[in-house]
Amino acid sequence: MSRLSRRKFIFTAGVTAGATILANGCSGGSSPSDTSSPAASAPVSPAPVAAADTPEVTTAKLGFIALTDSAPLIIAKEKGLFAKYGMPDVEVLKQASWAVTRDNLELGSAGGGIDGAHILTPMPYLMSAGAITKGNQKVPMNILARLNLNGQGICLANSYKDLKISTDSAPLKEAFAKAKSEKGEIKAAVTFPGGTHDLWMRYWLAAGGIDPDKDISTIVVPPPQMVANIKVNNMEAFCVGEPWPAQTVNQDLGYTAITTGEFWADHPEKSLTMRADWVEKHPNAAKAILMAVQEAQIWCDDMANKEEMCQIISGREWLKVPVEDILERAKGNFDMGVRQLENSPLLMKFWNDAASYPFKSHDLWFLTEDIRWGYLPADTDTKALIDAVNREDLWREAAKAIGQEGAIPAGTSRGVETFFDGVKFDPENPSAYLNGLKIKKV
Repeated sequence: MSRLSRRKFIFTAGVTAGATILANGCSGGSSPSDTSSPAASAPVSPAPVAAADTPEVTTAKLGFIALTDSAPLIIAKEKGLFAKYGMPDVEVLKQASWAVTRDNLELGSAGGGIDGAHILTPMPYLMSAGAITKGNQKVPMNILARLNLNGQGICLANSYKDLKISTDSAPLKEAFAKAKSEKGEIKAAVTFPGGTHDLWMRYWLAAGGIDPDKDISTIVVPPPQMVANIKVNNMEAFCVGEPWPAQTVNQDLGYTAITTGEFWADHPEKSLTMRADWVEKHPNAAKAILMAVQEAQIWCDDMANKEEMCQIISGREWLKVPVEDILERAKGNFDMGVRQLENSPLLMKFWNDAASYPFKSHDLWFLTEDIRWGYLPADTDTKALIDAVNREDLWREAAKAIGQEGAIPAGTSRGVETFFDGVKFDPENPSAYLNGLKIKKV
C-alpha cells in the first residue's frame, strides 16, 4: 500500500457545510484540566489535501454495540465529522451482539454485512487467525485505532454485597463453593469468548485462586442483556462495559466490585477495526474514517462536552438508556453500590494519555492471555500476527493530517505494565509473564 499523503482535503460545498456545523461544538483539544496530554496544546486543524487523496468511496458500514465506548463512532456521525473528511455516507449500525458483529464482518458490506466496527480488541486477531470464524477460515482484519481506555466493570449480585468485594476476589472462592453446593452451578457472564471482558473476568478470578474453567461456569451474554439477566438471578457475576454496570447499581440489582481501571490503570479496551481487504482497496477512505474518529475522540475527552456526549449517545437509535446511567461514570464519579470513587482518573478515556493510539505491546498482552486460556495455540507467531493486524502506521498518518503530530507516541510499546496484584507484563518477555501465572490452560 502506498504511503498516505499528509496534505489536506479539498472539501466540497457539502463538506464545508458539515464543517460549519461543527464550528462551535467540535473544534477539538483535550480537557482543559488535562495538561499531560500532547493534545492539550495541539488543537485540531484539519486542512486541504490534493485531489489524489480524496476518499475512493464516500460510504462505509461501521457496526457498534450499545456501550459508552462506542461514543467516538456515534459522535463522528452525529457531528458530521465523517462528512467533513469526505465520507458523508458512512453508516453507523447497531449490532445485537459481538457474535453478530463478527458474522457481519465476515460477510462484509458486499455480502450484506459491514466493513468495520467498534470491537473488542482481541476479536480482529481471533478472526485473522481463523479461531472464531465459520469453518476456521482466516478473515484478515486491521486495527486502525484504539477507541478507549478503562470504563468496564466487574459486577456481583446483591447476594454477595456483604462481602464488599473489590480487587481481591479471594473471598469469593468459599462463597462460590457454598453457592455451587446449593445451586449446582455458578455462572459468571462475559460478552464474548476470548474478548476483553472474558479476559478481565478470568484474570481477576484467577488472581484470587478461583479457576474460571473449574470453579464456575462462564457464560456469554450480549452487553445490553446483562442487566436483565442479573435481574432474574441468571448469574452471580458479570463483566461488561459501561453503562450497564452503572445501570445495575442504579436499579439496585447488584454492585460493581471493580471498575477495570483499578484492575490495570489506563488499560486498552475497544478498537476500531476494518476488514483488511477494504483498507487495502480504499486507503484514502480508511484515513478519512480515522481522521473523523480521532477528532471525535478529542471532542469526547473535553470535559466541557461530557454532558452533550452522554445526551447524544443515550438516544433511542444509539444506547437507548437514561442519560443518568452514563453521565457520572463518564465524568469519573463512580457509585459502586458499596463504595464511591469521586473525580477518579480511571474514567473512560478516548484521546487523552495516548488513548487512541493502538500500542502493539497492548495487543501482545491480549494475545498472550488468549494463549493462556486456550483460545489461540501456544505456538502462535504473535509478532507476525500483530504486524499484519495492527495498522498504527495509518493512525500516525491520520494524526499528522489533523494537526496532532505532537500526540504521536515515540514507539509502538508503552513498556512494562503492572496489574492490581503486582504482576508485571514485560512485552519484551511475554513468556516469563505467562510462565509465572499459576492458573492457566497452557
